[in-house]
Amino acid sequence: AGAMAPSRLIVFAALLTRAVARDECAGSAECAKPEEQEEVSALQSSAPRRHNTKKPHVLFILADDYGWANFGSHRECDKTPADRQGQAEVNTPNLDNLVKTGVLLERHYAYRICSPSRSSLQSGRLAVHVNSVNTGVTFWQPADNVSGFAGIPRAMTGMAQKMKKGGYCTHMVGKWDAGMATPQHTPLGKGYDSWMGYFQHANDYWQEGLPFSSTGTIDVCQNRFVDFSLYNATYRGPVSDEIRRELGCNRRNMHVQTPGVQPQVNATGCGDSRRNNNSRYCLPDSCYEEALFNEYALKIIREHDTRVPLFLFYAFHLLHTPLQMPQSYLDRLDWLVKKRGGRKIETQNRRYYAAMTLYLDDMVGKVVAALKAKHMYDDTLIVFTADNGGPIYEPGSANNWPLKGGKYSDWEGGIRTNAFVSGGWVPEWRRGKKFDGVISIADWYATLSTIAGVDYFDKEAAEANRYLLEKQLPPLHPVDGRPQWDHIVKDTNGRKDPLHLSSQAVLVYPWKLVTGAQEYSSYQGPLYPNCSTVRSIADGPLPSDLGVYGQHILLSSNATEQDRLTFTTDCGGGCLYNVEADPTEHHDLSSSPEYADLLFKMQTTLYELNLRNFNPDRGSPALQACQTAAGLGGFYGPFVDAQRFYKGVPPLTPLQQKRERVIVAELTKLNRSLERIPDVIVQQFVDSFGVVDFFSNRDRNASIDVCYLDTPR
Repeated sequence: AGAMAPSRLIVFAALLTRAVARDECAGSAECAKPEEQEEVSALQSSAPRRHNTKKPHVLFILADDYGWANFGSHRECDKTPADRQGQAEVNTPNLDNLVKTGVLLERHYAYRICSPSRSSLQSGRLAVHVNSVNTGVTFWQPADNVSGFAGIPRAMTGMAQKMKKGGYCTHMVGKWDAGMATPQHTPLGKGYDSWMGYFQHANDYWQEGLPFSSTGTIDVCQNRFVDFSLYNATYRGPVSDEIRRELGCNRRNMHVQTPGVQPQVNATGCGDSRRNNNSRYCLPDSCYEEALFNEYALKIIREHDTRVPLFLFYAFHLLHTPLQMPQSYLDRLDWLVKKRGGRKIETQNRRYYAAMTLYLDDMVGKVVAALKAKHMYDDTLIVFTADNGGPIYEPGSANNWPLKGGKYSDWEGGIRTNAFVSGGWVPEWRRGKKFDGVISIADWYATLSTIAGVDYFDKEAAEANRYLLEKQLPPLHPVDGRPQWDHIVKDTNGRKDPLHLSSQAVLVYPWKLVTGAQEYSSYQGPLYPNCSTVRSIADGPLPSDLGVYGQHILLSSNATEQDRLTFTTDCGGGCLYNVEADPTEHHDLSSSPEYADLLFKMQTTLYELNLRNFNPDRGSPALQACQTAAGLGGFYGPFVDAQRFYKGVPPLTPLQQKRERVIVAELTKLNRSLERIPDVIVQQFVDSFGVVDFFSNRDRNASIDVCYLDTPR
């Protein structure tokens, strides 16, 4: 396998309008034709069969970093003024109505961070068997051409490939975060007929670049490029300004390539224009990334041939950082809170997070309305879940109350997610009910495969294992997921055996074992964050997953201080809970003699499960990713074996070519220095940009959150 910049290999195509033209599969049961797939077709299942009218359309909605208490259906308590204020702030009427006409999944478990959860969902493997770290998309290990990359191994079959085999047209909108290095890692390579979205953990909602505030990392390309792509049968390349205009964004978005620590516009999309006498301007709401996602999703539904089953995977950027929102929604939120009898929200980030939740709810409402207008809703299964619990560090600002902990932890607040099924395909007699059976995010692969009428066994992965074992490389695990639909309908628990939550936790319902150091081990309360937490922000909790050029950056070189800033506690050999009787994990049973045998059994189970964990060498950041991005005009995309992947991307202008040559030269020089003296270069960057101080310096609290009582808006 080789990597190369594709600037000389880009296919010249017709007008860019083809990129968002009417979808080829909208009027055909054949969906994407094999001859249009080029090298990607080898990764996809055989041509789909004709539509079976008994198969439902499937709308799968995945929210990002969604806090347990930021969901209206989990805000039923109104005993105290704080409870009632919380209810006033959480406005999710569309989601709540879907719950009332569906089934609330009360024991839905994901992994504690995003990329592993998404890899688990798309591959049907538990995160420990596919990807258990947030590896950057630029990583590459040439010695392992199957698993030596970020995300899902190349030879694992994707969920959408199974749906295609079952006769579905498959489309995706939004965050991928399951690999990028090769065409096989992309949504198209994993079975989707089209995709518009971004590859990485997060990007900027207004400019789609990678400000430090989005992910807390600086990549080997210095975050100089934009992460926003559209791939389908006729176009595979960046989301250009022309494409944005076709989706309703009628003002040029400014993509200036600079190291991405400081954004060009503020959180509401406003800034100073150097093109207009330094006058202030604001991007229109239609240029907000989620507005573009929603318009693309609506286009797919409007143009779909209803004789063919549709699988639409809608992966929101919301509610991940950076906390950004059109001013119109902040104003609307303020009005709704007042209308519902609440007072003004006291902190900036809580207000933004609440407005973003309102926006997500509105977008779901629009998609549901489109299904009804198309007369598809009665034949649609809607699945809604989140990739992990809400982040309780600043500036994540979610709230998982009354659950303990949050994202990055194995506490219930980090891995037990908001989830439900709804739509007209849910049996009437199950609507409005709760389901307490245990579900893993990995189970949707087998569940949807079964609904689509196909076997969920991964033949491609099994065949790849012969090669991997011959090369003495880690073999690929079989599918872990199990069909859950019958259990949901019949109200029976389909996971009574051990559920391997992570290398540090296992659930044998109702018993749960948590081991080792756990970050964000705290409870939030009905209103969080609040002025008290903002005033003490330098004492934590602060984000721990900071990185520069592929190296992890600590908030403090002192281990005790690092633990204090991240609210870390150590369970050692194990904390034991009955999460049915004690869902908030207040009562650790590990020291009780009557549970000694159970504790030992759980510890043994976790030890034995960990022997089968999947930990391939995923390599290191590759300059080839930056070279390819430069050749695409400053947009991230596949950079290994991608010579024939891109389609319809216009050639760079002479000015663009000159600029990209300069950028590549600068990054090449940087990477040579990183090869020789990596620690020195990383420390220089950390010192020059104040990466750690950005979060932990007491004098810069306002850069993270604001208490409006101290600084009235």
